[in-house]
Amino acid sequence: MVGLFWITADAVHVGAPPGSEGRGVRLTEQGVEAAADGGHRAWTWAELRSATVEGAPVRSASRRRLALAVETVLTAALGGAGQPPEMLLRLETADTTEELAVHSAAAGAYAEEEFALSQDLLARFVDGTASPRTLTAWGRVAGGATPKPPERLALLRKWTGA
Repeated sequence: MVGLFWITADAVHVGAPPGSEGRGVRLTEQGVEAAADGGHRAWTWAELRSATVEGAPVRSASRRRLALAVETVLTAALGGAGQPPEMLLRLETADTTEELAVHSAAAGAYAEEEFALSQDLLARFVDGTASPRTLTAWGRVAGGATPKPPERLALLRKWTGA
């Protein structure tokens, strides 16, 4: 996981990858693919005017550390934290706005800068100055591990040109 993205060698998902309910959003070179209760839908990058995530759990670095500590204690004491928080991927085209529900993949919350850089990267996918292909190329060499926060920020800065 890097920012808002769950990255593997084969796919980039916004938030967590599809779970047992099959709901999820995948980013490809061509655009956005969504699987949900209503079936499969797709939008090309050229069709989209914007793509943003709303409702993501975001905290400052110090509040995030405290929240992770509390979550760890509660998980140990109560046997689990339940469903991850839900966020919305808002896709705007010339004609309509779609909101796709996805689960957060963050343990606790996203750091403010990581969230902001992720939003910038989504905007770059829409305007054609970046491609999810770059993320899957990284996923092929990352071996499925989530990098530490400083490396995640460095990757997002590199991918956004920041």
